[in-house]
Amino acid sequence: MPKILVIHGPNLNLLGEREVDVYGKLTIDEINSALEKTAKEEGVEIEIVQSNHEGEIVELIGKNKGKAGALLINPAAYTHTSVAIRDAISATKLPTVEVHLSNIYAREEFRHTSLVAPVAKGQVSGFGLHSYTLGLKAAASIMRKG
Repeated sequence: MPKILVIHGPNLNLLGEREVDVYGKLTIDEINSALEKTAKEEGVEIEIVQSNHEGEIVELIGKNKGKAGALLINPAAYTHTSVAIRDAISATKLPTVEVHLSNIYAREEFRHTSLVAPVAKGQVSGFGLHSYTLGLKAAASIMRKG
């Protein structure tokens, strides 16, 4: 069975320390543990990567064309700025689920526009850890349906 590629974008390695009022005390390791558990329950394999570098994220997406069955991505700040990540998703045609811990539409106005959303199958935001686990379940379902 093809894997689901999970990409955590910039600064998510600092979860638990940064902007606790927005993101809570949840760490990236706790998210990854929950994703591993959910993947096992869903019967899917996942590969998890965190990167602060736009080009690395673009390369990861490109290298997984034909290898990954779906992409679960929290583009973080690149959500609102990266045409390159959007184009990589579009070019590879990887079925994509975009996730965010916070509700990006309840935050600063510049966060209300996602460049990724138009090329994603869907988006889950505002549910903290559950955004990731719900997103992974959706990605697994999409991947199974082909």
